[in-house]
Amino acid sequence: MKRTQDAALRARALKVIPNGMYGHESVRMLPDSFPQFFSRAEGAYIWDADGNRYLDFMCAYGPSLLGYRDARVEAAARAQAELGDTLTGPSPLMVELAETLVSMVEHADWAMFCKNGTDATTMAMSSARAQTGKRIVLVAQGAYHGAAPWCTPIRAGTVPEDRAHVRTYGYNDVASLEAGVAAAGDDLAAIFASPFRHDAFIDQEAPDPAYARRARELCDETGAMLIVDEVRAGFRLARGSSWSDLGVQPDLSAWGKCFANGHPISALLGSDRCREGAGAIYATGSFWLSAVPMAAAIETLRIIRETDYIEHSVVLGERLRTGLDAAAAKHGFTLRQTGPVQMPQIMFEGDPDFRVGYGWAEEMLARGIYMHPWHNMFLCAAMTEADIDATLAAADAAFAAVAERRGMLEPHPILVMLAAAQAEHA
Repeated sequence: MKRTQDAALRARALKVIPNGMYGHESVRMLPDSFPQFFSRAEGAYIWDADGNRYLDFMCAYGPSLLGYRDARVEAAARAQAELGDTLTGPSPLMVELAETLVSMVEHADWAMFCKNGTDATTMAMSSARAQTGKRIVLVAQGAYHGAAPWCTPIRAGTVPEDRAHVRTYGYNDVASLEAGVAAAGDDLAAIFASPFRHDAFIDQEAPDPAYARRARELCDETGAMLIVDEVRAGFRLARGSSWSDLGVQPDLSAWGKCFANGHPISALLGSDRCREGAGAIYATGSFWLSAVPMAAAIETLRIIRETDYIEHSVVLGERLRTGLDAAAAKHGFTLRQTGPVQMPQIMFEGDPDFRVGYGWAEEMLARGIYMHPWHNMFLCAAMTEADIDATLAAADAAFAAVAERRGMLEPHPILVMLAAAQAEHA
């Protein structure tokens, strides 16, 4: 596949954008053959800047739930655009969207809107602190809750003080969670949790019901707020709160990515237990209350309620998982496929520095299938059985190609350092 336009855009970007990829640093950790720039998308497919087409298992890192440019959602967005988008105040759609989300998400009594997942998780933290008058926030070790200084590892531009009152515990580790709560004493504001453990570079992990229930009990005992970060998994596992099937309802939940099928909007939902705190914080943005994304969200939520998009994605995900296992075994590989089938994580046994995973991802890309070697992926409702069958055919050929050049595969330099750090930590 040609990459002339992509290469030219990268060179131009380096001159005018720090690192040439502001806001998308994950590109730096993908194989060099992966394109950075994309020109268009339709349904389950994307086209890079050179016109190469791919079946996209990243779905824009999650926002494409129904498929790119879903006609129903785009019609609603266009209709609102004819009336206005960013106005001096919110459109009436803000109230309708809040009512819709409150009606769909079990624990929600109110909603607030913003733009990105980081906005929503930061508002959740601030609301919890305002409600409780306390400071300490517990987050699972390695969990991703956004790109603000309080929730990222210490790196350039941040200081330890940014995370002075953020403590960690082990996901699904009740004893670790209890120890974190005890150490916080009477200063615990919130416990953060993800619907399932979807950290990068590792096998995904379903929530242990005992862990989820204990998190709820500890918040009830201490007066802290339980926050579930639904930004990545929300409306992909359930049509309401992801932990409802566990019998656990949070006080606050952060939402984003897919509930407007790619239009830029996120939300903080909460129960009356944290209404006063949420109403007391200062949170605003010039484009947070734009009307077009709200129109897209209302239509997307209607489709979520009225169609079998989840069930469809599960059927396709099971077909993909079973087929990949069989194809891998045929060529002497063993896969570790974890996470919900509609949000798959695909890794290789005996591949600590990801050289096999990277090689396979490159071979898949060369065959028109965009998969990720270390991040969880996503299925969308626009995918079909024919798409999955095409993926499995490509996978069979990709496994064969990787098996042939297995001894010549080299790991990505960044992942060599990561593997060494993980080994030292272990």
